[in-house]
Amino acid sequence: MPKVAIGARTLLYPLPAFLVGANVDGKPNFSTYAWCGIVNSSPPMLSVAFQHHRHTLKGVKQNGTFSVNIPSIELVEETDYCGIVSGRETDKVADCKFSIFYGKLANTPLISECPVNIECRALHILNLGSHEMVVGQIEEIHATDSCLTNGEPDVAKIQPFLWVMLPTNQYWTFGKPIGQAFSIGRKVKG
Repeated sequence: MPKVAIGARTLLYPLPAFLVGANVDGKPNFSTYAWCGIVNSSPPMLSVAFQHHRHTLKGVKQNGTFSVNIPSIELVEETDYCGIVSGRETDKVADCKFSIFYGKLANTPLISECPVNIECRALHILNLGSHEMVVGQIEEIHATDSCLTNGEPDVAKIQPFLWVMLPTNQYWTFGKPIGQAFSIGRKVKG
């Protein structure tokens, strides 16, 4: 297949949409991020890439903690809103009518309406240029009971969604399963 070079840029799929939260000056704030992912298994860690001016990053630095909340497709409007409006200018929690709770980390706000909530302790903040990457150790995960199958989070019940960059700049739902992980690959040399 012929290829066309399109330049070095931030093009990596999929990009799940997350609501990252922190208390900023004692008040819960959430912002939308897609640059988030698992970086270590033992102990469990994830990273989030924040632009330097982000209000939520201020709260991460103040408290040393943050949350990653996985919204369902029912929260697509609120998720988008949290990405286009700054917490410096408005109370996003009130605007979105989020119910906030606190778990293991007393100063880390979590959104009840999100099916999955991850509490993190910030371990490292690395200035990368346009962004600061925060590596957080996962301290606790909360999941809505109705989104579990045999005690484990079930993506079909959680109904997370993806952000698709240009040319569409849209939110998309997950598709259907196409093969069994750690199994279908055996067909290659079988």
